[in-house]
Formats: sequence, C-alpha cells, structure tokens
Amino acid sequence: MAYTTINKPSLYFNSKTYTGNAGTNAITGVGFKPDLTWIKVRDTTNHHNLFDIVRGVRKTIYANLNESEYTEATSLTAFGSDGFTLGSNGGVNGNNDEFVSWNWLAGGSQGSSNTDGSINTAYTSVNTTAGFSISFYAGNDTAGATVGHGLGAIPKMIIIKRLSGSAQNWCVYHYKLGNTDAMYLNDTASTVGSNTFWNNTTPTSSVFTLGSSSLVNGGGGSDNFIAYSFAEKQGYSKFGSYTGNGNADGTFVYTGFKPAWIMQKSVTTTYGWQIYDNKRTGFNGDNDELAAHNNAAETNGSGNNFIDILSNGFKLRNTDVNKNASGVSYIYMAFAKAPLVGSNGVTAKAR
Repeated sequence: MAYTTINKPSLYFNSKTYTGNAGTNAITGVGFKPDLTWIKVRDTTNHHNLFDIVRGVRKTIYANLNESEYTEATSLTAFGSDGFTLGSNGGVNGNNDEFVSWNWLAGGSQGSSNTDGSINTAYTSVNTTAGFSISFYAGNDTAGATVGHGLGAIPKMIIIKRLSGSAQNWCVYHYKLGNTDAMYLNDTASTVGSNTFWNNTTPTSSVFTLGSSSLVNGGGGSDNFIAYSFAEKQGYSKFGSYTGNGNADGTFVYTGFKPAWIMQKSVTTTYGWQIYDNKRTGFNGDNDELAAHNNAAETNGSGNNFIDILSNGFKLRNTDVNKNASGVSYIYMAFAKAPLVGSNGVTAKAR
C-alpha cells in the first residue's frame, strides 16, 4: 500500500494571508474553491469567523464565542474557484489590517442529505480522499441519536456548533479523549465528562452518536447544528496527543509529514487552544500564535521559539504552560504541507 494517497496536500488544505481593504476584496491563491474558510485578523482584536459552503455565504459563526450563527451581509460574500470574496466587514476585511485564512476542501458543493443515521442531515458535503465532511442537521433531544458523516472511515475529531436557539458552547470530540469526554473550542476548560455528549459511543465509519446535550442535540427538531468531521489520512492529517516535558528542548511529536497547520490544547488544565501555521512569520516560519478561544491579536513568537515545524512533525521549543508544561497531556490536530514519503515511496519534496 502506498504511504499516502495525497502527494499535494495544498489541494485540500491551505492557509492564505491577506491585507484588508474595507471594500470588495477578492482573495485568490488558495489553490481550490474552499468549502470551509476560517478567518482571523492578526494585528488587532476581533473574532474568529467561520464560513462554510453548507450553511452558505454571509453566515458566520465565531470560534471564540458560544453565540448562535450570524448573517453578515458584508462578510464573506462568495466562494471562488481559487479563494473567496469579502465585503467591507471589519472582522474579515478591516482596512490595512492583516488577516490569515485557513481553508479546507470538502465535497465542492453544499452536498445532499445523508440518511445513514437516525437523524437525516439536511446537507452533507464530504471529501473521502481528504477525510473531511460538513454536516447540517436538526437536533431531536434523543440520547442515542446518530448522524451520518459520509467519510467511510472513523472520524478522529468532530467539532459541533449549535447554530440557533440558546447560546451554547462549541463541542469537540477527539478520539484521544474517548467517548465519555468533550472539550469546548471557545473555552479554556479542561475535559468535561458526560454521557450526554456522545452517549458513551465511539463514532463508526458511517455515523457519530449523540447524547441529549443541548450543545450537540437540543431543540427538539427546531434548532440546527453544524458538524465538521475529520478522519485521519496518512501523510496528510494527524490527530493525536503528547505529554509536555517543561523544557525548552521540548517534546517531539511525529506526524509523518511537514505540518502546514497545527492546533493543540491541554487536556487536564485550563489552558487555551493554540494555532500555528506555515504562512505567518516567525522563527522557523511557524511561531506566530493565535488562540481559537479568544479574540486576541497574534502573539509574535520571535525570541520565544514556541515550536519548530519539521519535515516529519513538530517540536516544542518553549516551557509555556499552554503547550509544554511538564507532565501535562495535550491533544492536537495537524494538516500537512508535504508528506514525509510520497505515494511512489520516494521522500516527498515540500511544495
């Protein structure tokens, strides 16, 4: 079997930086038409904005807040063949502000209903090659309800947000936490144990199971949810855990590829979600830090050397408790810039 089926990861995930102009702004150079675009201003405080092809343009949810979906007429107004177009909204296109966008390819369209679970999705957009799907469904308050994700593989991580009704935290499933625990993307809290999230049931290759929690399955059919599901693909994506050592010569985490994007979070302590990518400046090209759980501007890693991005993984270079406290467990998700070995068995070149 080939080491990887994805020789060019940037066809499925890519980061793109840009400068805002407070008007119509066509952002190109993503390399594909994105189905999920996550935007954060870098040099000032403002929210993390997430847009996806399933919910439609102009509809944003904020990663750092528990609030419902907003319709912003001047936010992301179109997905294009090589990027997206923005209006004048300051959160995504403030004049002369610096931004980063993180972009994923799902099915290339809004998709169609998935009927594999007891809850039929209104839409599921899925890319089985890259192991990513977007599912839109209505909750039914029923413990043990299932939702089809379409991946044909077991998801290692699922991120769910209630879009309507009362304000609710983002809910994160990660296989390293197991099926009895969850974490909140918009919060620094450690793991929260409850069978009301996943009904103590591990996802299968066709469905994920929900408990009765209002975060993932409330509303009695009247409130909608969006789920981002990720299956692991060798040489392209990795979902795992590591233990910090409290040393500037920190823990090395093997991914099997040169990462383009990393997000990590402490499991047992109240530290935040930290995000790194290979497009923003900093020592080793990857040290400018953004936090998914707050609206803070980018933290410059120059002189701090937060992490090193390597050809086969990443290495912690800081004793900061958010990422490398001694004996503390962390979970992470990562996407590739280039696989360590290509599909032909030859060491891949970075692209």
